[in-house]
Amino acid sequence: MFALYESNSDSFTVPNLEVKSKILSLESTIQELPLQDVLIESSYFGKDVASVFEANPLLPGVILIDRQGRFVGMISRRLFFERMGSRYGIEMFYKRPIEALYHFSQIDISILPGNTLIVEAAQKSLHRRPELLYEPIVVEIEPNVYKLLDVHQLLVAQSKIHELTSNLLQKQTQAKAIQTEKMASLGRMVAEVAHEIRNPVNCIWNNLIFLCSYLEEISKLLSTYDEISEPSPIINQIKEQIEYDSLQEELSETTQGIRFGSEQLLKIVNSLRNFSHMDESQKKPADIHECIDSSLLILNNRLKYGIKVIKNYCTNLPMVSCYSGQLSQVFMNLISNSIDALNEKYVELEDSNWQPQIKITTEVIVGKDNDRVSITMADNGLGIPLEIQDKIFDNFFTTKPVGKGTGMGLAISHQIINEKHGGKLKLKSLQGKGTEFEIILPIF
Repeated sequence: MFALYESNSDSFTVPNLEVKSKILSLESTIQELPLQDVLIESSYFGKDVASVFEANPLLPGVILIDRQGRFVGMISRRLFFERMGSRYGIEMFYKRPIEALYHFSQIDISILPGNTLIVEAAQKSLHRRPELLYEPIVVEIEPNVYKLLDVHQLLVAQSKIHELTSNLLQKQTQAKAIQTEKMASLGRMVAEVAHEIRNPVNCIWNNLIFLCSYLEEISKLLSTYDEISEPSPIINQIKEQIEYDSLQEELSETTQGIRFGSEQLLKIVNSLRNFSHMDESQKKPADIHECIDSSLLILNNRLKYGIKVIKNYCTNLPMVSCYSGQLSQVFMNLISNSIDALNEKYVELEDSNWQPQIKITTEVIVGKDNDRVSITMADNGLGIPLEIQDKIFDNFFTTKPVGKGTGMGLAISHQIINEKHGGKLKLKSLQGKGTEFEIILPIF
């Protein structure tokens, strides 16, 4: 829109101020709002400005420029008619250059860049002096290109964004509550399953200890019989039939296999029990390495296919006061994401020589006031594009196909670390090279 008084004309070209509403978002800026660019040379008379305002009842003000088109200032509708309506206003300003009224008033003008967020602009507008609250805002679109924003339009837009934010927060809160309840239900179910598995496993383990002891005693007895007496032909025949020598070796290997399987089952049960502590009400000292190992054990089935896990554990890592079940959930989320990234890169590369790996490092960070623990999980997968890294912890944000990701995993992980534990969850990623997540936790 443009209205400039021509020296050889007796009238103005009045702009069409009708605008179309736009869909706003939290990142919307003031240059997306309806703006007016009604420009008038500062040498023209007050009566000329009055003609523009009378022809455009919704026009909040006009921008003043010099003969070279450079910005001079702004006069609002409110200020113009306030001055004109004052004693001697008509005599002083109606038939004199408008710059006289502008210099006489000398009010502060609010000038904001076009890329200013609507929410930020509204805050700045409302922090002005009371008499300036409803003055229009000058928007600098680019160098020496200015437009006007009606403060009412700004406040309406801010109100819409506030409503949008409230609705989004409500959805996020509901989604988090649902996800938390799902995890709590899963935790209870896992605890029940772990309990049901643990009882028979303990029975097997305890009986296995006695069985191994009995077999060892029987083996000693049979060896002693062989030493003190000459076996009869019948006994020799039976030994041959049952392959006595190899039977002793296989029996030992079998019991060792049962022992190993029982140990693995006990580890899995303990890992499940650790993961099931989702709804614990108080922090307790926990072994971070045990939490990580439990998560790796639960995800072991996904790690079998060529993914190398490198563990650089700090030898003197202290116990950390935490919600161990929630931390295990974070570790599982991060490791699971790394596995997905590695699998995707493997499909893209089709290179049998490439070694997918996850590197887990723990260390103590010594501070002035208190020490902290750092847990780093890095992979050499696809990496995360730079343009979306700022959104990676946002609710509902996911790069996975529909049905494969809720967009809540990293958001909840961020909440668990930052809010529940007073720590930090940091991201470093280079597209094509890999991703690293660092968790920093206070020890107490």
